[in-house]
Amino acid sequence: MVFVPFTAPGDRVRVRLTEQRKRFARGEVRELLVPGSARTDPVCAVFGSCGGCAWQHVEYAAQLEAKRAIVADAFARIAGLSLPGPLEIVPSPSPYAWRSRTRVLCEGGRVGYRRRQSHALQAVDRCPVLVPELDLALHALAKDPPAEDGEVELAQRGGLHVGADRLEISPGVFFQAHAGLREALFQAALAAAGTGGLAADLFAGAGFFTLELSRRFERVVAVEAEPAAAADLRRNAEQAGRRNIELIEAPVERALARVRDAETLLLDPPRTGLPRGVAEALAAGQASRVVYVSCEPSTLARDLVAFGARGLVPTRVTAFDLFPQTPHVEVVVLLERGV
Repeated sequence: MVFVPFTAPGDRVRVRLTEQRKRFARGEVRELLVPGSARTDPVCAVFGSCGGCAWQHVEYAAQLEAKRAIVADAFARIAGLSLPGPLEIVPSPSPYAWRSRTRVLCEGGRVGYRRRQSHALQAVDRCPVLVPELDLALHALAKDPPAEDGEVELAQRGGLHVGADRLEISPGVFFQAHAGLREALFQAALAAAGTGGLAADLFAGAGFFTLELSRRFERVVAVEAEPAAAADLRRNAEQAGRRNIELIEAPVERALARVRDAETLLLDPPRTGLPRGVAEALAAGQASRVVYVSCEPSTLARDLVAFGARGLVPTRVTAFDLFPQTPHVEVVVLLERGV
């Protein structure tokens, strides 16, 4: 297998190998001989040099098919699993103008992002993946950059509306940045979680799933290690009047004893997946249902092996294109015991 960036399905290219390993190689395009039918013109003027988007040269329908293949390959190659059915991928309402939060760099009177595979600044004054409000804010910032170097966070104003709630999110605290698919992801995960007595929301953040879980379950244990996110969650729960939430401010691996009796687990870990040993410990508890929200199919598949060894197997898999113009894809998996 040879990985060659900036190619598209159907391309005929001349490639120079840059790295060779036992199971794969990497290369770079030296010449595009015949463009494939899935190739299109990038929208951004700095595409290819900016480290943000990598797939603007690929038609959006082909991007979705490639992401289906990425998820299926991770299940088969890493977890040794077949998908439980045809994989639905929920597309972005728009291939561009979707991102509702970003951090930009300010260096030497210039504003931008990191260049591809570099720490150098790629100056920009517009970004087509930003929602219009933030694109205008970026343009204004580039015209009048800060005097001091550093990072500036740009985010939509007015709080984050999800389900029945309006969440306050502090600068730097994670939330789902895709403005057009946030609600669909939220509804899918909560539908998979169902209802019941005790649920645990691990990597809970500012409460994106927690508040609605607390309406569907008699009690919710929310685990969040990052102090600013935990403070946001506490404030959001108070504003929503949710008093059946127990917040544990600790890493998940230190809260395992407190969640072992939960009948439903909802997990939304970072790209690295669950810490070592956590999947095994969670699967050894009482949970009959696990909802795993993942932004990295390879670490998701790795963790599914541990759950499967203890009887929790995937019964529903849905992908969401939360990251158009990139190879990244969000996946929601429902695991059930004894099916």
